[in-house]
Amino acid sequence: MPGPLDGLRIVDLTTMASGPLATSILADQGADVIKVEAPGKGDALRTIGPSRGGLSALFTSLNRNKRSIAIDLHQPAGVALLDRLVARADVFVQNFRPGAVERMGIGAERYRGLHPELVYVSISGFGDRGPMVRRGVYDSLMQAYVGVATHQANLETGEPEFVRSVVCDKGTAIQTSQLITAALLARARGAGGQHLKISMLHASLAFLWPDGMQNYTLLGEGVSAPLLKSALPMIRPTADGRIAISYIQDREFAALCRAIGRENLARDERFEKADPRARHGRELQALLDETLRRYTTAELLRLLAEADVPHATVGDPATIHLDPQVVANELVFEMDHPAAGRLRQPRPLGDFEKTPVSVRRGAPRHGEHGREIAAEAGLTGEEIEGLVGARVLCEAGA
Repeated sequence: MPGPLDGLRIVDLTTMASGPLATSILADQGADVIKVEAPGKGDALRTIGPSRGGLSALFTSLNRNKRSIAIDLHQPAGVALLDRLVARADVFVQNFRPGAVERMGIGAERYRGLHPELVYVSISGFGDRGPMVRRGVYDSLMQAYVGVATHQANLETGEPEFVRSVVCDKGTAIQTSQLITAALLARARGAGGQHLKISMLHASLAFLWPDGMQNYTLLGEGVSAPLLKSALPMIRPTADGRIAISYIQDREFAALCRAIGRENLARDERFEKADPRARHGRELQALLDETLRRYTTAELLRLLAEADVPHATVGDPATIHLDPQVVANELVFEMDHPAAGRLRQPRPLGDFEKTPVSVRRGAPRHGEHGREIAAEAGLTGEEIEGLVGARVLCEAGA
């Protein structure tokens, strides 16, 4: 059975991470995503990081289930070809800097005028107004700008630190994919197409806010003291390794104390309740570490499981695909890619009862499906040859 978005077509001009991940989520759900790339090397992420056969591991994860066409949009014939693709599309997504698509002749006003039912999506870095509107942005810069790095500051030195994952890119992507489906639902209910704008700044700030900004959410008088970062759950040492333990609720902390023979800590007025426990976090951690170091990791896993205390082992990215829980839920799969070879990826997110998601094809080679897509757009073989000869439509790898 086809996925929940089967029958929908998306023309995708995005590059790098946030845009391609957003459209990859929709492609996994069944949408036909046409990745439009520039001639030459195409999306820069094709060759950044571990690569094989002209495809990087990162690119294969961000662009599976898509088809690629390489078009020179600096030529009028290239824009005309893109026009034909958009005429048959439900969604158009681009992440150029504000103003660029208007100069290219592929802006929202023009395409929405030609196709009122089109959902035109603009992903920007800092929004479409303000002093930073034309600045380029990468995930690390956004982590710094919105305060993620400050939130992650080293507890000993206070130095801001990055999360070693592109959390702002991925947060933007996840929210963008949801917003696109919301716009499509609104269209199905009679609202017609619309111009949907998302900025990485807005998405990152919203992503950080619930926990990262809780000390700055309640305004005015009568608010209890701010949460101390030192009280956040951390990875703790054991006799032979490490373990993660969380005891947010009072009953969980009491259960932990019973499990490791430290009932006295649960009766200590500094630690008995969540609020004072947070304010005396460093003292508590020192006392707990003293006891936890007496147990092996295996012993603690058994004791904490019996006591129903939330805990976890510290996973290794190199072997997480072998974890019994991951295996039991079939979360990771392997496949053979015609260019990149054997690869491992997480299977598409979500278990739909009636419209299952699937990986139908691996990430495309640059311009791999150009002739196929051009023919679907109504061009004759002679017209396609003419565009190839004029280097408007570029052959695979060219």
